[in-house]
Amino acid sequence: MDIRIGLSDSPRELAVSSSETQEDVLARVNTAIAEGHPTLVLEDEKGRKFLLRTDRVAYVEVGNSSARSVGFAR
Repeated sequence: MDIRIGLSDSPRELAVSSSETQEDVLARVNTAIAEGHPTLVLEDEKGRKFLLRTDRVAYVEVGNSSARSVGFAR
């Protein structure tokens, strides 16, 4: 699944590919922000970890990753 996170005061966004479900990711982000946790850790499919400051999260976009077709096949 593709996760894109917009950060305040930054023109770029963070893109993470995760094996977690949409509900799990949104629940973790929502809980961290609602409970006032200073940071949130997300892990991608390759095992890399991303540490985010929750007070800087502007938006979170969660979507399914789809395989792109290559060539002339329909």
